[in-house]
Amino acid sequence: MFESLTEKFGDVFRKMSGRGRITEQNVRDAMRDVRTALLEADVNYKVVTKFCNDVAEKALGAEVIKSLHPGQLMVKIVQDELTELMGPVDSRIYYVSPPPTIILMAGLQGAGKTTTCGKLAKILLKQGKQPMVVACDLQRPAAIDQLSIVAEQVGIPAFKVDGASNPVAVARKSIKWAKSNARDVVIIDTAGRLHVDEEMMKQVADISSTVNPHQIYLVVDAMTGQDAVNSAREFNERLELDGVILTKFDSDARGGAALSVKAVTGKPIKFIGVGEKLDDLEEFHPDRMAGRILGMGDIVSLVEKAQNEFDAEKAEAMQAKMAKGQFTLTDFLGQMKQMQKLGSMKQIMKMIPGMGGQIDAMQMDGKEMSRMESIILSMTPSEREDPSVIEASRRRRIAKGAGQEPQDVSGLIKSFTQAASMMKQMAGMGTKDRMKMAQNMGQMGMAGGFPGKVKQRSKRLTAKEKAKRRKSKKKRRR
Repeated sequence: MFESLTEKFGDVFRKMSGRGRITEQNVRDAMRDVRTALLEADVNYKVVTKFCNDVAEKALGAEVIKSLHPGQLMVKIVQDELTELMGPVDSRIYYVSPPPTIILMAGLQGAGKTTTCGKLAKILLKQGKQPMVVACDLQRPAAIDQLSIVAEQVGIPAFKVDGASNPVAVARKSIKWAKSNARDVVIIDTAGRLHVDEEMMKQVADISSTVNPHQIYLVVDAMTGQDAVNSAREFNERLELDGVILTKFDSDARGGAALSVKAVTGKPIKFIGVGEKLDDLEEFHPDRMAGRILGMGDIVSLVEKAQNEFDAEKAEAMQAKMAKGQFTLTDFLGQMKQMQKLGSMKQIMKMIPGMGGQIDAMQMDGKEMSRMESIILSMTPSEREDPSVIEASRRRRIAKGAGQEPQDVSGLIKSFTQAASMMKQMAGMGTKDRMKMAQNMGQMGMAGGFPGKVKQRSKRLTAKEKAKRRKSKKKRRR
């Protein structure tokens, strides 16, 4: 997400670095580049104009702090303005008493509304709630079956009425069913169309006036850019939305909808869909998103995600081993498998401060974990316990067994050694000190200690080039 925008912002700030002060001319030049970058990212024209004017005004009115370079000051100003543009947002759902809390989901066909109902229900389950979903999309073939399958995967009931033709009646019955079956949150899935039309709007409005939902969320496809913003505006005029959920956020490298929807509609983005799995729905934090856009990472979200995914007891046992220096390659592999729950290595590294700009210099194809696993599993138990015994002949044997190159084995062992050393240090630290250490490592670009870094492979030599190199070595020996 935001890949092209992040890259262009980086170019703008690099141009400003090294200058002694901010002048009206270099601010104007920078804003011209920022304006172009935002328009290319499909951000609303009026939003772009106001954003650039606000940044320019603050940049020209600010005194350059002595400890900062002009480029760094501009980053701070732009980050603050991006945060204000997308926020403030309160992603919490306020529950009513007595229950149930009713959430109405609206949106166009193809935006991912039905799957998002399941994703939202899964978040509510983790919060200790007892949600249910309601099939009020009676227009799209197989919509009811799809919602039932999603509900079964989440582990919640899906309310449906066989042969029903009136979604308003289904919604009304679902509330009664929820009360009699102790379900405290009702998520209503409504019908969509390929575009905004009067029939769809009337149907959703009728359901809303009948059940009086406590929250109305509009689900929109981030990949549709300004069309997503326009549909949000039209829905809001009829329904008075409480928030927007942007889906397919991981597929949109531009991000124009995320930067425009709050400014155009006045309604905040509450959640973002970042993948196809039912766990891939995140709360939206404008300040963290601004950091991601500017290539500054999002270590807070990474830590929160890790806390949700990692087993607490296993983590404590592992910490004890780290503190004693007993961390082995078998443990290393186990940690890597845990990290896979957080996303691909590329996604994880983008959230580490300072790492965003280094990812392009690495060969990241999403198969780093499987390559690592194949190398470790090609080792003997004693080699996994003590990788220092792995010399040249063993490296060649392990590489052959894993279908990799000897330098890949060396790289893995080096990463493991650095990671083991870092983890031993961190085992005795408090949470704040660990966060600080991780951030400092990211800022210094010390990526070697983070497992999974893949450096550019060296160029393969031809037989002729190898012979020439051997001949040169012989001459040097003489």
